[in-house]
Amino acid sequence: MGGNVLKLGIPKGSLEEATVKLFGKAGYAIKIKSRSYFPTIDDDEIECMLIRAQEIARYVADGILDAGLTGKDWILENRVDVEDVADLVYSKQSLRPVRWVLAVPNDSDINSVKDLEGKRIATEAVNMTVDYLKKHGVTANVEFSWGATEVKPPRLADAIVEVTETGSSLRANNLRILDTIMESNTKFIMNKDAFKDDWKRDKVNRIVLLLKGAMAANTKVGIMMNVPKEHLEAVRKILPQSMKPTLSELTDKDWVALNVIMEETLVRQILPDLKQAGAEDIVEYPLNKIIH
Repeated sequence: MGGNVLKLGIPKGSLEEATVKLFGKAGYAIKIKSRSYFPTIDDDEIECMLIRAQEIARYVADGILDAGLTGKDWILENRVDVEDVADLVYSKQSLRPVRWVLAVPNDSDINSVKDLEGKRIATEAVNMTVDYLKKHGVTANVEFSWGATEVKPPRLADAIVEVTETGSSLRANNLRILDTIMESNTKFIMNKDAFKDDWKRDKVNRIVLLLKGAMAANTKVGIMMNVPKEHLEAVRKILPQSMKPTLSELTDKDWVALNVIMEETLVRQILPDLKQAGAEDIVEYPLNKIIH
């Protein structure tokens, strides 16, 4: 591979599938072969390496990678100095941040962080947990957990600090959340020296632009409807003022076709009002779902 090349870290593990899908929607086809840590990508200017999200920040800081995608949590946990290029709020299950929470068994007599004095805490995020306890003036025994952290209380630990999206795994293991230590989302980061390289910085900015566009498209849909001209003003007043709908003439000169892009969650809020104002044949696309 000759010429300029961006060495990019792709997170292996829980974020792997979501990241590959996001790149796919942005126009980059990443293919991961079993037992290989070097995925292929249909861009000769990018060289991918599959690395655990927990380690990417360190390799970016050391210059082994020019850039990478990892969580805000792992940047803080590794205590490294990298260039924060962009927030990409997605996780393995949703487009929401994840939370690192302090949790204890349902029947535990620990009811606040102050009750953790001298206790044993299991977590993969040792540095973050130590910093959290220090902020609250608490000294406890924080142990690194190699996995299955939720099953350790009460025999192997008094409490845990674990990452969660929905809290379902914690509840399934009879744990209750005492506090949220931090919220985290995926970030696109760069090595400090690589960021000073005009070509690499421009390359990353182009990738980020496409990724953000793909993420925005995940929450938006197109709405198409037919509207009598005499009711057009009433229909337009229902749409948010920032929206600029496209209007097209129909064969019936008394009607127009109105097309607009909006947040999918907004559709269900304004649909009854659109119908009442006179809109007909309302269709949501690209699903081509008739919703009138």
